[in-house]
Amino acid sequence: MDTSNFNQVLVVEDDANIRRFVTINLINNGFVVHEAASGDVAVQNFIANRPNIVVLDIMLPDIDGFEVCRRLREIDPAIVVVFLTARGQDLDKIKGLEMGADDYIVKPFNPLELVARIHAILRRMQLASQPQRQVLQSGPIRIDLSANKLYKHDISIELTPKEFQMIRAFLEHPDTALSRDELLNLVWGDDYVGDPKTVDVHVRKLREKIEDDCSKPYWIETVWGLGYRFRKEGP
Repeated sequence: MDTSNFNQVLVVEDDANIRRFVTINLINNGFVVHEAASGDVAVQNFIANRPNIVVLDIMLPDIDGFEVCRRLREIDPAIVVVFLTARGQDLDKIKGLEMGADDYIVKPFNPLELVARIHAILRRMQLASQPQRQVLQSGPIRIDLSANKLYKHDISIELTPKEFQMIRAFLEHPDTALSRDELLNLVWGDDYVGDPKTVDVHVRKLREKIEDDCSKPYWIETVWGLGYRFRKEGP
């Protein structure tokens, strides 16, 4: 992942007052900020400037934030997307996370919390970008930490950054029952204050990518009342 633009953020918000409020707070905390008031402009701005983080509203005047997120992920699967929206319903949160969002903040919001969450994401990205030559494997499932790649039977499987961090957490703790809180700490960090449903959403997406039958998962087992366990060896 290119780390040269780690301090560049694209703020996508059609309300000029909110957009300026977010922009000022990010600038005051050392970020270079690009702005867009619509989805189409956001995609064009992203292509032109290639920031690593996008702060994205859902309700936009043309295409909605979910579609913007999908298009940006097609351009750069590693882009960090933080939804900042008035739509706080669980279904919206789950949809946003399934689209590949790294965080979901509901308005009204504390700008210091937004900055803190972005800094937390950046710290994890920078750690993940440091050169490593370690490979973790369980049966046919293998991750290359130096390349941030997942393979099953030597076939590459594309993951979002959070999905990769989660499969890494599982492979680093094989045959261990991990609670949702433990997975939140391992993947999102001790300072994460978001919704624990994030874990379930990302587990479901991982199962879709690595399981032969998602209705009968073999690799990622559900530990009822606690969380999940990753099977150490394959069949």
